[in-house]
Amino acid sequence: MPEALSPVPGLPTSRPADCPFAPPADLGRLREERPLRRMRFPDGHLGWLATGHSAVRAVLGDPRFSSRYDLMHAPTPYDGEVEMGPAPVGDMTGIDPPHHTRYRRLLMGKFTVRRMRALTERVEQIAVEHLDAMERQGPSVDLVAAYAHPVPALMICELLGVPAAERDRFKRQAAGISRTDASLEEQFAALSALQELIAELVVAKRARPTDDLLSDLTTTDLTDEELAGLGGFLLAAGLDTTANMLALGTFALLSHPEQAASLRADPGLVDQAVEELLRYLSITHTGVRSALQDVELDGQLIRAGESVVVSVQAANRDPARFADPDTLDLHRKATGHLAFGHGIHQCLGQQLARVEMRVAFPALFARFPTLRLAVPPEEVPLRPEANIYGVHSLPVTWDTE
Repeated sequence: MPEALSPVPGLPTSRPADCPFAPPADLGRLREERPLRRMRFPDGHLGWLATGHSAVRAVLGDPRFSSRYDLMHAPTPYDGEVEMGPAPVGDMTGIDPPHHTRYRRLLMGKFTVRRMRALTERVEQIAVEHLDAMERQGPSVDLVAAYAHPVPALMICELLGVPAAERDRFKRQAAGISRTDASLEEQFAALSALQELIAELVVAKRARPTDDLLSDLTTTDLTDEELAGLGGFLLAAGLDTTANMLALGTFALLSHPEQAASLRADPGLVDQAVEELLRYLSITHTGVRSALQDVELDGQLIRAGESVVVSVQAANRDPARFADPDTLDLHRKATGHLAFGHGIHQCLGQQLARVEMRVAFPALFARFPTLRLAVPPEEVPLRPEANIYGVHSLPVTWDTE
């Protein structure tokens, strides 16, 4: 057995002030000392922290670890609370097989690579429409409001079959949920309004199906409550994540002009660029699993009932897996990153997210070759406490001549 080390007193969350894209420095130090070690949770529970790529991947892929929220200990308090209740109906991230298996089997055929690539033309149209609007509004805009948020929001509308007349309402409520500056009451109010909209949509799709995912799912044995829950889950899983990848990814590229120049010079580089940005930024940075039985991992014995924090951002910067991991290099083949998770809970919508990013980044930098930040980098408002890391806004500008 490895020599005992004192438990980590809590999950490191403070990012370096001089680099908004870097994980908390203490995570790297802990990974070097031992990639799996004891950690004290806010409620006093003595669990584990996994920071190494191999350890994180092993936990995420092992069915002996549960994803159920009600079995977990929260690694950080949320609004002062440390207890986690059962997952809402339709929330696939917080359930285990066989319930998870049932939902995933129904959805897997809807998110094939072929089907997502077929949406590329529509993503291109939506991107061009918003770039046109930026050009008319410019030369200074908030990229989050003008581009990064509406592009994936409209694609989710396309996927779920939200009628054109309801899309502005849909986007308003979705934006309310994503606002980390809103109070918990305001976020719940926006979520409730959005759930009501999706519930109305389910009823409409049962009565008059159209060519969309929700209509497809009305032919299954899912109840209206499950359909509405899955619709809300797909929205939450696919909107805030991609919106922040587009915004934070643009911030990262503008902060590394030589990398942005590489992407402009070689649009064929975009597939590698997207994977490297996913690895480098790791916006879905932290997860939790709980042991259903005793598990020996990395020379350590994890007891049944103990929670394990999996630090995806530390794993994706592990020098044992990626050479020079703290450098953004769009020429890197970043295969094996864990930005979309691993195992049975690996992100279902990852192909749609890739399509959106593969279209949106090159289109943005091609349209505005002189794109740059409109404020000093240190004035860009970050989301350090959010479950999905990113920026609240990204003021940008460009030359008009």
